[in-house]
Amino acid sequence: MIEWNLGDILDAIEPAMPQDAPALIHGDRIITWPEMSARSNNVARALRQRGASDGAKVAFYMRNRPEYGELMAACFKGRLTHVNINYRYRPEEVFYIFDDSDSEVIIYSSEFRDCIVELKDRLGKVHTFVEIGDASQIAPFAIPYEILAQEGDGSALGITRSPDDLLFIYTGGTTGMPKGVMWRHDDMRKAQLDAQKLLGPVPQTVEENVALITSQGPGRRTLPSCPLMHGTGFITAIGTLMSGGAIVTLSDPSFDALELWETVDTHKVESISIVGDAFAKPMLQALDDNPGRWDTNSLVSIVSSGVMWSKEVKAGLCKHIPQAVLMDSFGASEGLGFGLSVTTADGGTNTAKFGIGEFCDVFDEYDQKVTPGSGVPGYIARKGAIPAGYYKDPEKSAKTFRTIDGVRYSIPGDWCTVEADGSLTLLGRGSVCINTAGEKVYPEEVEEVLKTHPAIADALVVGVPSEKWGQAVIAVVHLSGDAAFDEQGVKDHVRQQLAGYKTPKAIHPTETALRASNGKADYATAKAIAERLTVA
Repeated sequence: MIEWNLGDILDAIEPAMPQDAPALIHGDRIITWPEMSARSNNVARALRQRGASDGAKVAFYMRNRPEYGELMAACFKGRLTHVNINYRYRPEEVFYIFDDSDSEVIIYSSEFRDCIVELKDRLGKVHTFVEIGDASQIAPFAIPYEILAQEGDGSALGITRSPDDLLFIYTGGTTGMPKGVMWRHDDMRKAQLDAQKLLGPVPQTVEENVALITSQGPGRRTLPSCPLMHGTGFITAIGTLMSGGAIVTLSDPSFDALELWETVDTHKVESISIVGDAFAKPMLQALDDNPGRWDTNSLVSIVSSGVMWSKEVKAGLCKHIPQAVLMDSFGASEGLGFGLSVTTADGGTNTAKFGIGEFCDVFDEYDQKVTPGSGVPGYIARKGAIPAGYYKDPEKSAKTFRTIDGVRYSIPGDWCTVEADGSLTLLGRGSVCINTAGEKVYPEEVEEVLKTHPAIADALVVGVPSEKWGQAVIAVVHLSGDAAFDEQGVKDHVRQQLAGYKTPKAIHPTETALRASNGKADYATAKAIAERLTVA
């Protein structure tokens, strides 16, 4: 069986790429595949010459920019381990990841220099600091990134790599400190190909990978609209590079739907990755407000991962871009290809309903496989190409990566029911499940119903301690524009579609952000609001 290494794949496909094929597009900056090949080879060689040996951890501390893609390629080729840093974290949170990951190299953009200066004396494991920015203003302890990128002849490294080479994805999850998910190169590539099998044939060897590019041309121009330092953006970027495509990123530090559609028009973007309605709703609003302003005919697909994407928003987007396929990809940093939901202009599936992945099983709370159509809730588990575990955390690894009946599974904690036809209806993450009067309530199920009310733009549902119920179901919501809020009316709306015990006991409007920059729910903030405003 073929074993993959991401650096080997890049070495193989780069000579096959046309000289003018873009690899990285960011605003007016376009870096071609030959340019990225040479620059990433130079960076990889320079880091190794400065003491970064096989497996050394390299922290990426920057917003979306071309250097992120170059550094990904450099790490894959140089046998160095990618470590993502959430640039929205405070200094102590950033220090935690630097320290927990054992990072030896930190590559940061100038805007985060103050944080690095504050932490530098505590970072005893770090031997190399690299700064991206104006070369005349680089910190005295750092190496200008451009020196590394231009230092050398751009030739391939000529080193032997391994399918066991690692990349890390630090994920905050819903509770606790961030955890470093360890992916072997071979497992990451196979997991991505397994997910792509749902859409058609995939290459089985590096040679087939190259042959596809030679015969069909470069891969898609893909726009990860979320940060590359989050799992969805990073994994999308990996897949784009491995197919010889172009990673297109937005310049505005905050998501701007107008910029997105302008970029689609200008650079003929073929695929967009998003994280649910936090991205899709403003995208739809921009199209509704500006009919015919942008040429979107290049778009082939929009893929959402990590958060459920409402049926109504999909339908609205299909009216504007009828040729595009809209997909919900059910996965996590701990596993890919749990399920897929597809919508086209001709129709689609309900929100939270997925076709189950080939390598997935659903187990009940007693680790018995759930019978389709039984209505018994269970957790979804992915076998085969899954991560090696969490870095330096055997206890959490044992809980998430479990062996059942002799098979090792990744179990991120998502619960669902299995319909008679074998499809999944997602209920939500078990870690935020609410136990109210002995009944289990999965927040996402209630949230999706709340968001179908015309007055509700977004919603999170949490459990608040209650003497009567154990936990009371409480909703925290964003209102739609100037919509009037009728709490009882919203409750009645939920009660019409869900069991009475799932109806929120209280609904609190707020203007506080309820989601992180990647669109994922901030349940900690929602719970703090709910506990403060709810009268016991």
